[in-house]
Amino acid sequence: MRQSNNLSISIVIPVLNEEGYIGNVLKHLKETSNPNIIKEIICVDGGSSDKTMRVAADFGAVVIQSKKGRARQMNFGAKHVKGEILYFLHADTLTPKNFDTIIVDAIREGHESGCFRMQFDTKNPILRFFAYLSRINHTLCRGGDQSLFIRRELFDKTQGFNEDYLIYEDTEFITRLYQHTKFKVLSEAVVTSARKYREKGWVRIQFHFGMIHLKNYFGAGPKELFRYYSKHILNG
Repeated sequence: MRQSNNLSISIVIPVLNEEGYIGNVLKHLKETSNPNIIKEIICVDGGSSDKTMRVAADFGAVVIQSKKGRARQMNFGAKHVKGEILYFLHADTLTPKNFDTIIVDAIREGHESGCFRMQFDTKNPILRFFAYLSRINHTLCRGGDQSLFIRRELFDKTQGFNEDYLIYEDTEFITRLYQHTKFKVLSEAVVTSARKYREKGWVRIQFHFGMIHLKNYFGAGPKELFRYYSKHILNG
């Protein structure tokens, strides 16, 4: 890989009651990156009632608080970064080895935004199939579990995440990025937790996520998407 001098990455992780996951994620980040490239890791807490903030601080993250809502939390975190590259990561997702160098190399090749492929931490064949689709460079195959890297200037230019979206904020933003830049899907994969599928049932969750994608495609707004999510997934 080429040298990655002069470019640094700020990692932004929105958190809410993630004491059981965030410590392992932060430990893994340090094991798979170069401290000369990672400027900082910022955990943006949306009002946790557990020990999330204490655990994150113990593992060396900068912890800040914002109003609840992943889009709000990520935008708030972006206002505090010092690096030239923003990297948004879920609190239950593990990065591939040398992910930071891989991101910087992609930036140097002219890709201002992009993501990794995704794998679930399960051998479920259906979920493995849907994860396989993450290698396809199309908006229909994008989601926040794949993480997102973006040049800070582009993030500011595109005004970041739309805070009207209480769900689907990642996909909505990435869809806009496809219109502004040549979005890059990296060949390496992050590993994300299938905990929601284990808790609610993979058939049920996959069906309702598919319906949310379909509703968005046919023009449903953020309030309608959240109502559907609340009824069928959050409180279902």
